[in-house]
Amino acid sequence: MKLDILIVGGGLSGASLACALRGSRYRVGLVERTPPVRAEGWDARIYAISPANVRFLERCGAWSLLPHERVQAVERMHVWGDAGGELSFSAYECGLDALAWIVESGRLSSELWETARRQTNIEVLCPALPEGLEVNSDGATLTLADGRRIEARLVVAADGVQSWVRQQVGLQANIEPYGELGVVANFKCELPHERTAYQWFRADGVLAYLPLPGNQLSIVWSTPESHARELLAMAPETFAARVAEAGAHRLGRLEQVTAPAGFPLRLMKVDAVAGRRVVLIGDAAHAIHPLSGHGINLGFQDAASLADTLLALPSFRDCGEDDVLRAHGRKRAEEVALVRGMTHGLNRLFKPQNGPLATLRNLGMSATGKLPLLRSALARYAAGLL
Repeated sequence: MKLDILIVGGGLSGASLACALRGSRYRVGLVERTPPVRAEGWDARIYAISPANVRFLERCGAWSLLPHERVQAVERMHVWGDAGGELSFSAYECGLDALAWIVESGRLSSELWETARRQTNIEVLCPALPEGLEVNSDGATLTLADGRRIEARLVVAADGVQSWVRQQVGLQANIEPYGELGVVANFKCELPHERTAYQWFRADGVLAYLPLPGNQLSIVWSTPESHARELLAMAPETFAARVAEAGAHRLGRLEQVTAPAGFPLRLMKVDAVAGRRVVLIGDAAHAIHPLSGHGINLGFQDAASLADTLLALPSFRDCGEDDVLRAHGRKRAEEVALVRGMTHGLNRLFKPQNGPLATLRNLGMSATGKLPLLRSALARYAAGLL
C-alpha cells in the first residue's frame, strides 16, 4: 500500500490530524491497535477543551457531532493556594462564551474516529500492530504484524508517551516521573456548580473540580502515589466524603458516579520533534503535569499546526522533506516550552511546605487577583489563548 502520510496512533491527536486532512490531495493512513471505546454511563476521563481547539475540532468535522447534553461550558474558575491565597477569573473578562468546554474522552475519541472512517482519502487500518519501520531519504516503510507493508512519504508518530515510532527512529526523550498519580472520578453534587471550575493547591497535591452536565462534577486529584493508592482503595462513600472535605464542601455532599482510576504523571521532553521522514505530535512529543489542563490542547494544536503546514505546501513539494518538518517543529516550540515551563514551575512552586515560601506564594496569588490586567491575562492562559 502506498500513501502520502501515515499516522501511527489513532488517539485524539492522531485522529484529529487525519480529520484535518480530510478532502485534501493527500492519501492518509491511520494505524491503531484497537478502536476507541465509549464508557457506559459517564466517562471518568474527561478533557477541558480550549476555545481555540473547539474551533479546530469544528474544522475537523467532529465537534458538531458530540451530543449537546454531554458537553459542559466552564464560565468561571476559582483557585485557592495552600495558605490563604485566592484567585478568580471568568470568561467574561476576556470576551469569551466559556474558558473551556468539558468533554468525555471516549465520546470525543469515537466521533473523531468515525469522522476519519467516513473520508475517501483516509485509510483506517485497525486492528493493526506495527512491527518494523524502515526510513530512508526517499520515504518510509511500515511493516505490520500481519505482514502488510505500507509505504509513505511522511510518518507521524501519535502513539503516546512511550512512542514506538520515536524509539524506532532514535529520537531521544527525557521522561521525569513526578512520583504522583492523577486520580479521576465523577460525582453528583448536592449544590449547583454554576458552570464553575475549582482548584485547590493542597499539601497533598492539586485537586480540581470540573463541572459536568446534570449538576455533576469530574475531579482530577494530582497527588503523591502513596496517597493516591489510599484514595483508590477507599469505599465509594468514604472516597466521596474525602473529596468533598478536600474541596471545603464547596458543592456540598458528593455521591460517587464512576469508580476512581489513577494514571501516572510525568514530564517529558524530546530533543527534537522531527527526524528523517518522521514527526512527533501529542504525547509522543511532550507530556506535562495536568494541573493546567493543557495537555490535550497542546496535542490538538500540534495536529492543527502540522495540518496547516501540509495543506499550504504546493503540490510539487514533498510532504516529508526535512525543511517542512523542521519548520513545523520551530512553529510549535514556543507554545510547548511556555506551557510546559508554567505547569512544571507551578507544580514545583507549591511543592515545598516551608512557612516563608508558602506565605510568599499565596500573597502573590492574592495580589494577582487584585490586578485586572494580569487576572485577565491568566484567564486567557486558562482558555488557551496565550
